[in-house]
Amino acid sequence: MEDKKVLLIVEDDLALAKALVGKFSKENFQLLEAKNGEEGLKLALDKKPDLILLDIVMPRMDGISMLKELRQDDWGKGVPVIILSNLADAQDNSEIIQEHIVDYLIKTDWSLEDIVKKVKDTLK
Repeated sequence: MEDKKVLLIVEDDLALAKALVGKFSKENFQLLEAKNGEEGLKLALDKKPDLILLDIVMPRMDGISMLKELRQDDWGKGVPVIILSNLADAQDNSEIIQEHIVDYLIKTDWSLEDIVKKVKDTLK
């Protein structure tokens, strides 16, 4: 039996977080959850998940700040990160792309199935 992949979901929208957790649980992922970038960064560095799904607009520490901090860490430089956000602003995107993300998904454009497929394809 193969080891479960560990996925960290950093999302302050509780309804979406719950939907993502439900969906990825059924897909045999081990899940870690954080409600803001501060929690997410601590969990990421502590537990070293296989992939991080990261929202941008959150309280305490936003996703971009978390990503920048994460990329300062030796392990954090290499972990795949998929941004899941409502922001479609190109200026924000250019700042994020410099932080070497796998993908930038606009929440309204993607179904849960699409997100699961993107995560699985990234982890192959």
